[in-house]
Amino acid sequence: MKPIMIFYQRNCPFCKKAFRYMEEAMEREPELRELKIELVEETEQPEFADKFDYYYVPTFYVGGEKVHEGGIFAEEVVEILRSAM
Repeated sequence: MKPIMIFYQRNCPFCKKAFRYMEEAMEREPELRELKIELVEETEQPEFADKFDYYYVPTFYVGGEKVHEGGIFAEEVVEILRSAM
């Protein structure tokens, strides 16, 4: 499995949707719960976040590669999670 890193902001509506989509996907596909997911709240860890090339949240990195940035749909979240398996 590839690790997933998600950059987000606590008050971001797109981030909240992404997390809801993740929860729903994990309920439907329990094997997704085994994924290693690191959450980075960029306003709490700005020095770390500045080391990565992105402008919008949520941003998903899978195996160190940026795979999505910005607003996201449920199907995209599922695809990202599955790509890490």
